[in-house]
Amino acid sequence: MTQRILVVDDEPHIVELVRYNLVQEGYDVVTAADGEAALVRARSDRPDLIVLDLMLPGVDGLEVCRQLRREAPVPIIMLTAKGGELERVVGLELGADDYVTKPFSPRELIARIRAVLRRIREAAAPPREALQIGSLRLDPATREVALLGRPVDLTAREFDLLSLLMRHPNRVFTRDFLLEHLWGYDFYGSTRTVDMHVSRLREKIEDDPSNPTFIMTVRGVGYKLRATEEGRKRARA
Repeated sequence: MTQRILVVDDEPHIVELVRYNLVQEGYDVVTAADGEAALVRARSDRPDLIVLDLMLPGVDGLEVCRQLRREAPVPIIMLTAKGGELERVVGLELGADDYVTKPFSPRELIARIRAVLRRIREAAAPPREALQIGSLRLDPATREVALLGRPVDLTAREFDLLSLLMRHPNRVFTRDFLLEHLWGYDFYGSTRTVDMHVSRLREKIEDDPSNPTFIMTVRGVGYKLRATEEGRKRARA
């Protein structure tokens, strides 16, 4: 079945550029030019993914993202202005799945759309058994994480990152590998994206993020999740 993409931007030339390239790739495309129209189209057309500009007239992209996240788990890729790091961070905190910085190439955007949709398909696959390392527990079936028995609220990307690390404790992953494996691209992305997500994940699961006990930095290489053989076990769901 053809997947539907909602493209939201108040610049007509960007909408047409994105629409044309997505149609060439076989997607069904609907569009909106402002936040209010985006909410209406999202609710009526039920897109498989939304490409959402943050700087919209009226209801801005962050508010659109906030409202949609209350209603449905539709994946969202944000379009942000160059240097808009604060908006990107807030958008990711609200649950957006990825971001693309303007100006961008259609090829980059399509690569990220494919990556996000692929992760959604993989997430629908039969779940594996729950994982536990020390006081940290992750359940793929419910996509829930708990620390010392208390729930930890993670975004979809943070969950995927932690899940990968917990499935392979003590294995070192390079930033490039994490970028390609979790984001689905290795040419357009910046490893700063990985660093930012690791930093935010540490803030949620570490007692002292500046002196972590779970996610360790391997200088000049990447990251690993530290676990001794004694402290590692698989928990029954």
